[in-house]
Amino acid sequence: MKYIVNTSNETDYNIALEAYAFRELMEEDELFILWINRPSIIIGRHQNTIEEINKEYTDAHDIRVVRRLSGGGAVYHDLNNLNYTIISNKSTEGAFDFKTFSAPVIETLADLGVKASFTGRNDLEIDGKKICGNAQAYYKGRMMHHGCLLFDVDMTVLGNALKVSKDKIESKGVKSVRARVTNILDQLPKKITVNEFADLLLQKMKDKHPDMTEYILSTGDLANIKKLADEQFGTWDWTYGQAPEYTISREVRYPAGKISTYANVDKSMIQSVKIYGDFFGIKDVADVEEALVGVRYEYQDVLARLKDMKLSDYFAGMTVEEVAKAIVA
Repeated sequence: MKYIVNTSNETDYNIALEAYAFRELMEEDELFILWINRPSIIIGRHQNTIEEINKEYTDAHDIRVVRRLSGGGAVYHDLNNLNYTIISNKSTEGAFDFKTFSAPVIETLADLGVKASFTGRNDLEIDGKKICGNAQAYYKGRMMHHGCLLFDVDMTVLGNALKVSKDKIESKGVKSVRARVTNILDQLPKKITVNEFADLLLQKMKDKHPDMTEYILSTGDLANIKKLADEQFGTWDWTYGQAPEYTISREVRYPAGKISTYANVDKSMIQSVKIYGDFFGIKDVADVEEALVGVRYEYQDVLARLKDMKLSDYFAGMTVEEVAKAIVA
């Protein structure tokens, strides 16, 4: 395993860096990256950005909005939020083994006198309050796992910047976002900085992987990462795209995530459909959207078409019937 030192706080650059390491540094079997962003919202790969943020607030407070490669939900970052990325050629595709990849964080916190546990589909918690969300992406048999650690994040800004859906809050049985999350710093018996915590986490990885060495980005690597930031991750089209035209919209939440669908239906035939949500999958849902064009907007017809596809690649943990019901009642 190798680690990459990254001192940038620019969001589109940092997302581009992990994407470049993931998709281009294929000869490196395992990579570890720590990174900290300026105030930002990171949108999940399958989400409809404009529905996840309070855009008036993010614009007024210069909060950067960038879409990542992996699925899952939107998260808020600031300079007291620590992010970690583990890239591996050694993981079984589709396993979504969030718990194993969260072990270094749990062990580092234990060393500091704090007991954290893995819970739900992708969260780390302390005393029932979330401190970290995790997400994963796959590319040519290669896996990228990343976690967003709430170290000493401004919770007021977090609550104002993110539009958390009402069904998500009600499904957790509490009244507000703030009641569900906590900062790591608040739980530590001895207070340290986010950079000191980052150093401890990196040392934990070195202890677990004694042969770990630094991968030093070349001039060419750095130029390619900047190009990727400028031409993809920093663009409006990548983060926002065009709002879908639709005649029918549906939103359904399952234990494995939420699906929102926007279907343009004419004479009971699907002309186009867009699928958003905080679900996980190893393939782009654009394949599913394309397969549904020309299908009658009837449950049994949609179900029949979806049964021709391996839906677990697109919607991890969901049945074909659940996906069909998210599209048409």
